Amino acid sequence: MVSDQAARRPDAPAVVTDSAVLTYAELERRASQLASHLTTLGVRRETIVALCLDRSFESIISALAVLKAGGAYLPIDPKLPIERFNLMMADARPKVLISKSQAPGEFGPCSVKRVNPGAAQCAADEATDSTAPTATSNQLAYVIFTSGSTGKPKGVEITLGNLLNLISWHRSEFKVSPADRASHLASVAFDAAVWEVWPYLTAGASLYLPDEATRLSPEALRDWLVKNEITVSFLPTALAERVIELDWPQDAALRYLLTGADTLHRRPTKSLPFELVNNYGPTECTVVATSGRVCNEETIDLPTIGRAITNTQIYLLDENRREVADGEAGEIYIGGANVGRGYLNQPGLTAEKFIADPFSDDPGARMYRTGDLARRLASGEIAYLGRADEQIKILGYRIEPAEVEAAINRHAAIAESVVVAHSDCAGKRLTAYVTTRDQSTPTAIELREFLKASLPEYMVPAVFMKLDELPLTTNGKFDRISLPCPTPENRLREEAFAAPRTPTEERVAEILCSLFNVNEVGVDDNFFLLGGHSLLGAQLVIKIRNAFGVDLPLRAIFDAPTIAGLSATIEQQIIARLETMSEAEAQALVA
Repeated sequence: MVSDQAARRPDAPAVVTDSAVLTYAELERRASQLASHLTTLGVRRETIVALCLDRSFESIISALAVLKAGGAYLPIDPKLPIERFNLMMADARPKVLISKSQAPGEFGPCSVKRVNPGAAQCAADEATDSTAPTATSNQLAYVIFTSGSTGKPKGVEITLGNLLNLISWHRSEFKVSPADRASHLASVAFDAAVWEVWPYLTAGASLYLPDEATRLSPEALRDWLVKNEITVSFLPTALAERVIELDWPQDAALRYLLTGADTLHRRPTKSLPFELVNNYGPTECTVVATSGRVCNEETIDLPTIGRAITNTQIYLLDENRREVADGEAGEIYIGGANVGRGYLNQPGLTAEKFIADPFSDDPGARMYRTGDLARRLASGEIAYLGRADEQIKILGYRIEPAEVEAAINRHAAIAESVVVAHSDCAGKRLTAYVTTRDQSTPTAIELREFLKASLPEYMVPAVFMKLDELPLTTNGKFDRISLPCPTPENRLREEAFAAPRTPTEERVAEILCSLFNVNEVGVDDNFFLLGGHSLLGAQLVIKIRNAFGVDLPLRAIFDAPTIAGLSATIEQQIIARLETMSEAEAQALVA
């Protein structure tokens, strides 16, 4: 399908960054060269090829090349810890690893053929009889790993038929054409990237990639979307909620702002020049299972997750797997064309979660048990109610607490742990409650650094709480409901407290205390280790601007993430500003 677009519109832009353009002809040529090279390495139907690449021309070219060769791609975040990377590689056993890094042993002892995507330029003259066999709908297209309840990540298998149904629905639902410009912001290892890429490239549209700083800042992202005349964009819920609160020019090209991955709490204002569309779907069901426009009417009800997409069925069932009446809560089961094949190398878990669909006339039909709760409204739309189990979603990532707890409990000083999500002024944050051995008290920094060796950044708790003992239910299970709210008294400090020493540090400390809803922040406490993130950083930048009259870039928080560092940066800007003023301007400023 991408090849058809390259034949029709070879010079049209396929992928665009701030500094370069990849045309459809070039995308097709480079993907075909790499596909040819992959086939000489033994890539065939059902062969898994790992892509350890950042969001880039190379990640898109490589994924397309794997599909052209008949294989299935496995996207992996290059920033993953070695331990987690090796777990994925050992489970998936890919034949080839495509990575820009050539450092031997960088990823641990993986017996796999390595390919640099740029090195495939020389593959054009390789054997031409390595054309992939004719594709079938049940052929594996990609594998994406998600957090696992057993303490290990699990790979989800998605077929070409699953992917093509998503593409077909998306292109029809949002009227995608070659004139469209879409954004690609998601990490390649996040299943939203699948949705951001293939519906547009198969339609001949252009895909735009912002830089890292832009994609994390609501204001900068809005300006980038407007400047590049983006017509369709997907943003994870937390970021979308920030963006729709901004002022937008009425002549913005954006037609649809798509969102999903977390519960949407805000509605668009009537002044927004685009439609907001809320979406829902687990990785196991090819990114999206339901979708719905979010109206801007004033109501206390949360926005719904819409209705089932084309060729997909949503069942709300009770504990006996009988359909509940409209308005009653039931667990979401998903049937239809988007239901994936199952979990890689985990037949037991696949049989447990992917079960026979008793509501379908197809004897081989299956449905996926999500563990999510919802109720169907009189309008037919579905209202999401939350998780039936303890699985957590933060910033679009699905997290199994058991996996995080297993990692924490490996620390020598920890006796037991429970991981939950808490919402406060800083947003929804992962919080760990721990008991320790022999009265030892590790610092939060020590625990966090320990976990970073085995867990990705988004799975490392932002807050650690020490308790004398963890509350239990009458059945002897950890009682998550009875866990106390985080307070300065039971929270593990990052490091020894150092009080503000200057008026600037005192004012910055006040700002941070209000953002994190705490009584004190030390001048050496790290903003990000306190639980800060880029969205909260954007709020900090605004509050500093209002308090001191200086405009700090978001990058400044990354460079100086403490009160001491930020205060020094602020004072430098104030001095630089004063030095450029005339004496009259300076006197007027302090008058």
